[in-house]
Amino acid sequence: MPDLTAVRLGEYESTGLRTEQLTPRDVDRLQVLQERRCLTLDRGPAGWRLKADATVGVLALDHVRLVIEPKFAISGERLMTWLAYALDAPTPLTTTTRRWSTGPDGYADLVAAALLEQCQRLLREGLRHGYVRHQSIEPVLRGRLDFAKQISRRYGQLDQLHIRTFDRETDIWDNRVLGTALRAALALVSDSHLARELRSTASAFPQAATPGAALRALDRVRYTRLNSRYRAAHTWARLLLRGGGVTDLLTDLGTSAEGLLLRMPALWEAVVRRLTADAASRLGGCSITATGRTGITVRGDLGSPSRFRPDVLLSLPGPDTTAPSVLPVDAKYKRYDRHGVSAGDVHQLLTYSAGYASADCPRSVIVHPQTASHAHRTLQVRGPDGLLGVVQVLGVGTSAHPEEAAQWIASTLARDQRMTAR
Repeated sequence: MPDLTAVRLGEYESTGLRTEQLTPRDVDRLQVLQERRCLTLDRGPAGWRLKADATVGVLALDHVRLVIEPKFAISGERLMTWLAYALDAPTPLTTTTRRWSTGPDGYADLVAAALLEQCQRLLREGLRHGYVRHQSIEPVLRGRLDFAKQISRRYGQLDQLHIRTFDRETDIWDNRVLGTALRAALALVSDSHLARELRSTASAFPQAATPGAALRALDRVRYTRLNSRYRAAHTWARLLLRGGGVTDLLTDLGTSAEGLLLRMPALWEAVVRRLTADAASRLGGCSITATGRTGITVRGDLGSPSRFRPDVLLSLPGPDTTAPSVLPVDAKYKRYDRHGVSAGDVHQLLTYSAGYASADCPRSVIVHPQTASHAHRTLQVRGPDGLLGVVQVLGVGTSAHPEEAAQWIASTLARDQRMTAR
């Protein structure tokens, strides 16, 4: 990998680039990312102006290595813990990742190290073999004789036989996608030792023809007892091959970007979905869908009907024998630990509470990240005729472990429910 000039900026920050620093190929890739609302690229009199959106990660261009850092001060190791939690994947071992967690570009190296750890574990256990079909010409019969080819090409001669065989090999899709992902990770990492380990491990895996073919195979994969041990490795491979996008989790940035970029709002929504689902299960409840008949729909306006869907709907058991209560929850990737909740978000949560919560207890919840310890405050919205709604604002400390955060959310929701019932 050639040496690239490192350009660092944070979320929502901008930086200037000279005209010669971006090739026409770089401009095309950045414009694609601009269409996906990951960044903004403007042409100025002295060159280019690049502004990041709510996206973090690494993008390797022809002459520049772009590093976008999170606006929340969080260590690479802890970010990996939350990412693994959102993906429902095993957290990489500390001994495996600590060598790269303190580096300046440690984020991309950590994701590559997580894939490397899983692939090396598979090699120690032995790669899965599958039956692969082959067609060949042999002097003796092995497998099945291809009568059509034997008759049409050998004209009855039996000195060479057209045969079809099924041999057990490691050249199957379960292994090909990992070999492709390991090679893709080589363009992202900055640590030379990690790059050597990736290259060495990749040589033991077969490779797909293209990254797109590997992604299509990952979309088709179904896990059974035979390949369930591949699930974690495939999760990290999918993240790398999509450049940071995971199906139904993050925005697919394509395979030609040669980068690893995470859409932080989408990641935080995935974290909140699992956090609140875990918290609800601790209280004897569950999460429910907000689609179909349970959705909020606006009709009668120009165009197609619009819909309001909270990120999470929780069904929580009521006190004593009363019916379960429905609690709408919305994930906000905003610095609500430093400033007040915006009027737009208050209006949005009031709509959710009016649509889902009971009339005598119109409650809703905002969950946002913060660098300090957990925090909780209550917003009461009142009108001329009394209470319109109560919005619980929960700030989850990103320095904590996800399991501890889920427990705190459960205890906070239970306490608020008891106080409301009085």
